[in-house]
Amino acid sequence: MPEFDENIMMHPIGYIQNEISEPGPIRDKEDLESLIVVNDEYAEGLYRIGELERLQVMFFFSLSRGFDMVQRRRYDGETVGVFASRSPNRPNGIGVTVVELLGVEGNTLRVKGLDAINNTPVLDIKPYLE
Repeated sequence: MPEFDENIMMHPIGYIQNEISEPGPIRDKEDLESLIVVNDEYAEGLYRIGELERLQVMFFFSLSRGFDMVQRRRYDGETVGVFASRSPNRPNGIGVTVVELLGVEGNTLRVKGLDAINNTPVLDIKPYLE
């Protein structure tokens, strides 16, 4: 096993703003528009992001509590391991979603298709390359 400090610390680079206030399945997420408000100290990192069409957004399931190693998937009821599911109840609570970038204004990104709730902490943003 590689040697490193096993206490990994991450700090949000920003937060999500949208109309979703409760955890659970998000209907029509492909059409849901959200804002990603990037903290001022990271705003310079958005330079030329407006040239991209799609982004990967990594975020923290901050309201998730606990997990089961084997669980039922919501969309088909099949029993699978946590790593074969998209459940927010995971060992490290990290979510990843590909979104369409609709616009950029200052330190705020307007995106479509983000399946996270209001005030969710954003951990990272990367270009999505097919």
